[in-house]
Amino acid sequence: MTMRQSQAEWRGNLMKGSGTMRVGNGAWEGAYSFPSRFEQGAGTNPEELIAAAHAGCYSMALSAGLAKAGFEPTRVATTARVHLEKVADGFAITRIELECRAEVPGIDDAAFQEQAAAAKAGCPVSKALAGTTITLDAKLA
Repeated sequence: MTMRQSQAEWRGNLMKGSGTMRVGNGAWEGAYSFPSRFEQGAGTNPEELIAAAHAGCYSMALSAGLAKAGFEPTRVATTARVHLEKVADGFAITRIELECRAEVPGIDDAAFQEQAAAAKAGCPVSKALAGTTITLDAKLA
């Protein structure tokens, strides 16, 4: 099936070093550093990229499920919040909060919630991150 790749390079030590990450197809490249990951410094970090991947995957999975159930969504907007926290043995992604707002003509809330939950369970990124607590707040706009 499909294989995707991205690259990262880090130069220097953890605290003073810096790096770049590049999406495999060249659509995006950006800098990252200790401050951009653990503080509020400029640049991105792996957790933001995981959040983008999860939000994108979930939005597509929900759109697909809705269409399969006979509903044509006009808009599915998802925000993913990835929490990186200090734990006993270092750092861990402790939870991911998905927040979705969708415009779906002709669907009632119960049917929408069913599709939203199924998309969370079936999204390939959700499956890959199954060791992390993932919450969902899905609402019709």
